[in-house]
Amino acid sequence: MSGHMDSRRTFLKSSVAAALAAAVPDSADAAKKNATPDKAPAPPNIILYLSDQFRWDFIGANGHNGSTRTPNLDALASCGKNFTHAVTNQPVCAPSRSVLLTSRYATETGVWRNGLALGQTLPTLAGELRKAGYSANLIGKWHLAPNNEADGGGPGAVKPEFRGGFLDLWEGSNVIEHTSHPYQGTIWDRDGKEITYQDEYRVDFLTDRAERFLRQKQEKPFFLFISQIEPHQQNDMHRPVGPNGSVERFANATVPGDLRALPGTWQAQLPDYYGCIESIDASVGRVRRILEEEHLADNTIFVFLSDHGCHFMTRNQEYKRSTHNSSIRVPLLIDGPGFRGAQQISELVGLIDVAPTLLEAAGVPVPSGWKGRSLLPLLNDAEARQSWPNQQLIQISESMTGRAIRTKDWTYCVAEPSGSTKEPAAVTYHEYQLYDQRADPNELVNLAGRQEYRSQSDELGKGLRKLLVAAGEPEPEIVPAQLYP
Repeated sequence: MSGHMDSRRTFLKSSVAAALAAAVPDSADAAKKNATPDKAPAPPNIILYLSDQFRWDFIGANGHNGSTRTPNLDALASCGKNFTHAVTNQPVCAPSRSVLLTSRYATETGVWRNGLALGQTLPTLAGELRKAGYSANLIGKWHLAPNNEADGGGPGAVKPEFRGGFLDLWEGSNVIEHTSHPYQGTIWDRDGKEITYQDEYRVDFLTDRAERFLRQKQEKPFFLFISQIEPHQQNDMHRPVGPNGSVERFANATVPGDLRALPGTWQAQLPDYYGCIESIDASVGRVRRILEEEHLADNTIFVFLSDHGCHFMTRNQEYKRSTHNSSIRVPLLIDGPGFRGAQQISELVGLIDVAPTLLEAAGVPVPSGWKGRSLLPLLNDAEARQSWPNQQLIQISESMTGRAIRTKDWTYCVAEPSGSTKEPAAVTYHEYQLYDQRADPNELVNLAGRQEYRSQSDELGKGLRKLLVAAGEPEPEIVPAQLYP
């Protein structure tokens, strides 16, 4: 009887346990069923901060200038990626911007010189991000609408069809150096209404507009292009203009080695230029602080760069439009998701590579026709760094019709010999300049025409022709230099 009762108790216990097991799922299963599905990471916001005509060696972190005051840009370099050998593929405002935003060469974008409109059928960085759910917003200088009012353009307000995909916030001017001065002027909103400022430095005014945008709640991930004009010269004053008091602060400042040996305007204009640089740096610091205060910093990619440099009339009769480092080398600093951690990247990269880099970082497909390469593999992949081509095509317009190949060690430039600048390209070029970047980084000795460099010139000319064909140009004839200058 006792055994029967024990068996019955055992049966009841096991039955209850089975019932409970059936009623209460396994804890691991329950956890799986009740767990909230992992959310996909939010797409990163992107800020592209462009300072017009900003020399790469005026960032203190690049170690070439003891007078420049750029603590905020130096801090950006200390926590993100510093591409120390970035170049523009066309060293003049509008063509360079067209390359930056389309990852195509200036002869492909329709903007091979200033004053022309960006091709409206081209995929742009703004347009591709917008298709992926971003808002695309611009504050400041544009310079990619037609200059002529007869063509629907002009220096001021920009019609939507000429905005290159920036169809959300728009507060800009096509050619802001013609619609404003350092302490007063006008930009236009998306509806063509004027926004004016008075008695405030232009850099600070545009930064105010950026702050206004960033303080607002954003319903979408955003792409914000902050496009400053400084330290570009004020065209009708023929010089850069720093904020009040900056000339006195930068009297007798460092003169870069490429300027010191040559006649130009640097003697009178460097103090103002330094002042503009200081103001841009303060603006960058302010924008970065706003991102922190608005809890946007952790998920915002911040890019600082320029469209070209400035040689202060030492190489030709204006400020850029040459193949020298002072014209083509630009700062390129990137911080944010995917770019965190101090790293100097010395591979030679171009502005043509920026747009595909940002699309890949945002998880957005890169259009098949783009010519640039994403820079992301350079951050962590030793094999990618080893196989990187380290050559960039430079196109020159307006000062001459020229072409150059820039490698880590050489600059080789050819020019259309008649001096004509009426066509985007030429069928015949003559060798014009050859600089050894290792021995002569200030490019003071032109080696074109020296017989001991004939084989080097031939090799560079062959590489240049390949780049031109890849850029959609016909393969030109290159006539060797006969005389050593």
